[in-house]
Amino acid sequence: MAVINWFKKYWQEICVTLLAVGFFVAAVFLINAEQAGGPIKWESPDETANYYFSKLYSETGQLSYFEKLNLSASDIIHPRSVRSDDGQVKPVSFLGLPLIYGFLAKLFSPTILPYLTAFLGALGIFFFYLLVRKIFGRANAFLCAFLLASFPPYFYYSVRAFFHNIPFVVFLIVGLYFLVLAGEKKSLKRKFISWKLSHDSWRNLFFPAIGGVMIGLALLTRASEALWLIPALLIVWVFNFKKFSLLKVLIFIIFVFLAFSPQLYWNKVLYGGFFQGGYAEMNQSINSIASTSSGLAKNISQGRVSLVPEYFKQIKDNIFHFGFHPKGAWNNFKLYFVNMFPWLFWPLLLGSILFLMNIRNWKRGHWAFLLAWVISGIILVLYYGSWNFHDSVGIAGPTLGDSYTRYWLPLYLGALPIISFFILRFTGALFISEKEDFLIKINKPKRFFSFNFLTKNFLLNIFRAIFIIFIFYFSATLIFGAQGGLASSFSNRQTSLNEYQDILNLTPENSVIITRYQDKLIFPERKVIVGAFDDPILNNLYARLLKEVPLYYYNFSFNNKDLEYINKKLLSFGFKLELVKKSSSGFALYKLISVL
Repeated sequence: MAVINWFKKYWQEICVTLLAVGFFVAAVFLINAEQAGGPIKWESPDETANYYFSKLYSETGQLSYFEKLNLSASDIIHPRSVRSDDGQVKPVSFLGLPLIYGFLAKLFSPTILPYLTAFLGALGIFFFYLLVRKIFGRANAFLCAFLLASFPPYFYYSVRAFFHNIPFVVFLIVGLYFLVLAGEKKSLKRKFISWKLSHDSWRNLFFPAIGGVMIGLALLTRASEALWLIPALLIVWVFNFKKFSLLKVLIFIIFVFLAFSPQLYWNKVLYGGFFQGGYAEMNQSINSIASTSSGLAKNISQGRVSLVPEYFKQIKDNIFHFGFHPKGAWNNFKLYFVNMFPWLFWPLLLGSILFLMNIRNWKRGHWAFLLAWVISGIILVLYYGSWNFHDSVGIAGPTLGDSYTRYWLPLYLGALPIISFFILRFTGALFISEKEDFLIKINKPKRFFSFNFLTKNFLLNIFRAIFIIFIFYFSATLIFGAQGGLASSFSNRQTSLNEYQDILNLTPENSVIITRYQDKLIFPERKVIVGAFDDPILNNLYARLLKEVPLYYYNFSFNNKDLEYINKKLLSFGFKLELVKKSSSGFALYKLISVL
């Protein structure tokens, strides 16, 4: 009887746990299926670099390696998403993922690396349920767990395991959940400034500490998200400042800094400054913002207010280094939300209308959530939507693999409680249950149908299950679709493995291979240069390298006429191309032959 009562009390948590486990198992199965039959290779240069440096850090404790050939080759020997400075080859992207994953791989084994993102994705489902339950109630949270598990970008990027975005949003979700707990636990001495700690207070401060660590890890994973995350946290704090003593706030900030501090250390080691990174454009923006802010403060202190608008314009231009194009951002929003996920967008729109109609019943948590989500969403859409990303080479139109779908994950996830709210209200309009959460009980509509032989709760659950099944179906068609989905990457796997094996068989270990896009396939088994033969500076460097190591070129094959034309140009640099082998996929391997 006790077991039955326990199950009745925690059946939702049990179901969400099983859902998270199923999510993890499905993701691991697909990862294993994609990586079967050969070495671990990823679909993008970002994934390739993150995996390589995670593994390197787990094995050596370093985030760089020395390439002596780059001393004479002007640092051109490296794949994309990687840079070389005086022979030291290092990551370009954010360092959090290789640091966190590399640390975990060092504790356990590098073999866990491909599955860490899937594990975090599953963990995020459970904590998302817990977080939404605190704000919107159990019924909404339960539906949200299923919406998140089936949300195409969330699952897709849990399988595409070495992008930063899933770790970022999961750390953020966990951090926000512990901050909510910190706001619930009130100290015995209810003063804004309180330093005397009781046993209950120590437990109380544990939550902001864990929340700080998780938010710090999120920023460590993607520091650029501070642009919208800091305003969002400030909005949440403004609505809950009475729940957070000064000591809680300080504990939170200290632990955010502690979790983020490895980024500062490695920035100094790799790039020469605590606030420098691998992105040259971002470094330039940071330096310019610091200089402009200093000039702004100086002019304000001297009363030169007429110059203030110009300084703010410079700061805005540096923050939006992708550009600031509201019309383009709106068009991208329509493409990557309205058009790509119509089965989610329209319930979101209708749910927002219903939610606003009940504004008089909002609690403080609803206000904090809605304002933080709206402000964050506007910043995300303007910041990333102002630029044109198209990552799926050879595929026309928007795809799930384009950058917007991962950059806008916080925007999408914030929409899920509103979508869930719509499902609850719509099904509640048909069959009202006897007892529901706050969001269902308000403004009860009239019941349209009544069946004596079926309970109202049973009918509600059936209709909600139908909604979820439809959402799962439409999501699956996008996740596994031929246009940029997982199916397309799986279909190319065997072809890529055949090409990879041919390259290894036909080139010596010390060779360097020039390529445009296949560096993700060739590296690290062979050294690579991302380039072609249309730059005289590079051509001169190739000629210099050819005296030290064998050089090859792997890219789309040339017909005889084009190859003859290119070789005439290359003769002036002291080398020519000689065909080694053509592949069935349209690529070919050429060897650079010295003619001097």
